Amino acid sequence: MLERFIYLDHSATTPVRDEVSDLMQYFLQARYGNPSSLHRFGRYAREGVEKARGQVADAIGAFSEEIYFTSGGTEADNLALLGFARANASRGRHIIMSPIEHHAVMDSGHQLEKEGFQVEYLRVDEEGLVDLDALSRMIRKDTILISVMHANNEIGTVQPIEKIGSLARERGARFHTDAVQSLGKIPINVRGMWIDMLSASAHKLYGPKGVGCLYVRAGIEIEPLLHGGSQEAKLRPGTENVAGIVGFGLAVEMAVSEMDETGRRLNEMRDHLWNGIRERIDGARINGSLKHRVPGHLSVSFAEVNDASILTGMDEVGIFASAGAACASEEAEPSHVLTAIGLTPQEARATVRMTIGKDNSWDEIGYVLDHLPEIVKQTRERTMECSGPATCAGR
Repeated sequence: MLERFIYLDHSATTPVRDEVSDLMQYFLQARYGNPSSLHRFGRYAREGVEKARGQVADAIGAFSEEIYFTSGGTEADNLALLGFARANASRGRHIIMSPIEHHAVMDSGHQLEKEGFQVEYLRVDEEGLVDLDALSRMIRKDTILISVMHANNEIGTVQPIEKIGSLARERGARFHTDAVQSLGKIPINVRGMWIDMLSASAHKLYGPKGVGCLYVRAGIEIEPLLHGGSQEAKLRPGTENVAGIVGFGLAVEMAVSEMDETGRRLNEMRDHLWNGIRERIDGARINGSLKHRVPGHLSVSFAEVNDASILTGMDEVGIFASAGAACASEEAEPSHVLTAIGLTPQEARATVRMTIGKDNSWDEIGYVLDHLPEIVKQTRERTMECSGPATCAGR
């Protein structure tokens, strides 16, 4: 039994707030009606769903009727790309996205290529920032959609969303952004940023898993992926996850209300952690932008190690982090995000992502700095032993 554990994987998921859990339990047990039912219990459930819709809309500067609840960020991304492209194919078949998008966007792009669309990838620099001049040159008359994520899940880089959205609007293209990692952490205003569609998820901001949303600017046509009901204006049919939705609404409202103070604290802790690593561990490099970065996010590559060994060593002393995106943790290939910003496959496999949350303490950061240098040292020693003629199989 571990004496303590330190959770530094908040970009993968977050614990559900007590207030959110309590509200969800209330709707599960006392307000359990189907929101499509006309009786009082149905109306209670509908009121909860619509209040949450307003809470999410307020958080991003949208109208309530522009919010459509989904099962999470992945479904929202699929609905945005596949639904929009299929509904607007007569206008054009050219789509632009960055090469560091979440797999939900990347794989949707691959599917659209199979359907005859042309997907072109926008170059990013070594910090993961998109090239706006290149984007301007890439936009064509038949470009219907640009998709660039707000904050990257692996390296934390925050994109110049307002400039991308403005450019898209000037050139007649629609703009979608995956804001799963940014909602509740940094300010978002869909109108001020010229965003036409936005994907979000509850479990990244202390809400429940299994619920998210897609914002769709009024007037934009999208073809639904599912059929069989009138829920969510027929764009996302199926009985609503009422408890999840009301939990999402409260979680995003609370996250936005605390955003400035929490962001300042997380950045201070993140900077202290990075400075301590840099001072105590040779061959450590930070990935992503130092200036344009989501609060609390730290991606570090260590020379002469591999991420699996470091993560195992961290786990043994109760420090829980990740190699990158949790949804890609079982893949054999190196991260497409890290290789896109210039890391070699070996460097990409020597990367650890530590993401700090609102409940982490300064004492926990100190604990990490006390243990991580020795973990890296031991990992390097084992790596050196394995580089000789003897095999390290089974270690």
